[in-house]
Amino acid sequence: MAVNCESYHLDRFALVCLIVLLPRLSFSTRALSPTTGFSVDLIQRDSPFSHTYNPTISNFDRLHNSFRRSFSRLGRYKSTLALSQKTLIQSRIIPSEGEYLMNVSIGTPPVVLLGIADTGSDLIWTQCKPCTQCFKQIPTIFDPKKSSTYHEIPCDAKPCGELYQSTCGSEHDTCEYSYSYGDRSFTKGNLAAETLVVGSASLPKVLFGCGHENGGTFDESGSGLIGLGGGPLSLVSQLGNSIGGKFSYCLVPLSAESYVTSKISFGSAGVVSGSRVVSTPLAQNRDPETFYYLTLEAISVGKKRLVYEGTNYPSPKAGVAANEGNIIIDSGTTLTFLPAGFYDDLVSALEEAIDAEKVSDPRGVLSLCFRESSTISVPTITAHFTGADVVLQPLNTFAKLEDDLFCFTMVSSNDLAIFGNLAQMNFLVGYDLQGGTVSFKPTDCSSQTI
Repeated sequence: MAVNCESYHLDRFALVCLIVLLPRLSFSTRALSPTTGFSVDLIQRDSPFSHTYNPTISNFDRLHNSFRRSFSRLGRYKSTLALSQKTLIQSRIIPSEGEYLMNVSIGTPPVVLLGIADTGSDLIWTQCKPCTQCFKQIPTIFDPKKSSTYHEIPCDAKPCGELYQSTCGSEHDTCEYSYSYGDRSFTKGNLAAETLVVGSASLPKVLFGCGHENGGTFDESGSGLIGLGGGPLSLVSQLGNSIGGKFSYCLVPLSAESYVTSKISFGSAGVVSGSRVVSTPLAQNRDPETFYYLTLEAISVGKKRLVYEGTNYPSPKAGVAANEGNIIIDSGTTLTFLPAGFYDDLVSALEEAIDAEKVSDPRGVLSLCFRESSTISVPTITAHFTGADVVLQPLNTFAKLEDDLFCFTMVSSNDLAIFGNLAQMNFLVGYDLQGGTVSFKPTDCSSQTI
């Protein structure tokens, strides 16, 4: 496929962490029913809509920064997986510059909670008064004593046992949690139930952590974390029946000057259907259950099909095929990470197919780059998941790092394999956790009709 790479602005590839911002919350008392759905804007961190937008940073620097955050994120995944092999499942945490924020509200009367929306973590938590130790935050700190709907969870309750580390309060029969993360950040507090408001949906008795001791690499723009993973305490899992276990997102290749937002939808609004949809099974019985595992069978470069053997890390449970669940899909990681041996074969196939000067990334981030003054002919790259051939466009696989420098946005890893968000741009990606599938539909995500 021939593509004029000059027509793709650099920052269209610079999809990094997404910030979920609800323009104005409607504090409805209506609970979400199984048939309703709702959508939320996903705002690119580097777009003018983002409160972290810095117009003095060049587009090229934004893209390189996003790549570096991908490597940092991979290291935190490794820490989580290593702990899970010891039956001590520990969620990882990443500061807001590597994730996206979700603007919801908590309590009665409602207090805004700007939490890192994390598809690789489960526990929802926010900083709470009284603060024994808290990091600086711009939003108001939640005070449970001022909420009429706040209820602490007793030690013998089932949710307390679903925490990877919990103790019983010294003064009251209250479940206390303690989470420490791969980057030495931490949160400690009480497990509680509270009303959570997302848009017009009022969700009663949502389990969350009321953190009284919190610290580490947290940004002052946020106040905690909203877990969207597959574990029992995540927001998605707690919403399970009311949204039918369904949610989807469509990631816009957004330029810095664009005012078009991405969307994330839940429930009936999150159903992905149509003639161009392809679906692949979610792998079952993999640890930790937080992550969404898929099975990648091969990647094609043009007509050349490269069989994907996957990675042995983490090792599957007994009775699970060695190659099943060999890659996770993650909307928060920019790059796609592949096992070293397979990646080398993929690079060799691309070198044969692309007629351009091969050069090194001057910043040492990516390993396969080409120098071309005008256009570069990029072969069609297809990711062959079980039952789903996902045909990637040039914007999914190559980024313009300088005026005449184009680099491949898949990289080598000896640890966890990740299908990142650059590869997902301009696809409507739907998760059906009850049906056990992830679906892909080629979509113009900039369209307001999605």
